[in-house]
Amino acid sequence: MSRLPAWLGWAALGRRRDVALRPFRAADADALARIHAQSFRIGWDAAEFERLIANRLSRGMVATDGPTGAPVGFILLSGVAPEMEILSIAVDGRRRGTGIGLALVQAAFGTLAAEGYRTVFLEVEDGNAAALRLYARTGFREIGRRPGYYRDKAGAPVAAVTMRRDIA
Repeated sequence: MSRLPAWLGWAALGRRRDVALRPFRAADADALARIHAQSFRIGWDAAEFERLIANRLSRGMVATDGPTGAPVGFILLSGVAPEMEILSIAVDGRRRGTGIGLALVQAAFGTLAAEGYRTVFLEVEDGNAAALRLYARTGFREIGRRPGYYRDKAGAPVAAVTMRRDIA
């Protein structure tokens, strides 16, 4: 999201009043890589985030510790209107469960709708209970599965759940 809608500004989020949202930027790459590595078995490095941030098809938002603080969460999306895909969403392990992920998804929906996007897709590992709860809470519905798409810690195959939500 290159621009935040006027209604969002530096809104306080979740149960903590010191978290704010802003568009992502290249300088966030190291912090986003750290948060991603905490959240996924195979983390993306800073160079991958720099590439994604620079891509004109990417949109993203960062939750920060106050208006000028360090990133504590992010949402990264990519697509071409009228469709967008959530590539990744992650929150610092110490800040999970405080509403940051929910706020990121909801703010992204508002910005995407204002930009003319109509549908958001995503893919999530079956068994990722926290992510599945978040996506259900924000109106996503399952549209398919890809058996064996992921591998768990022991190397066993795990399905990818594909989901969709219309935003306009």
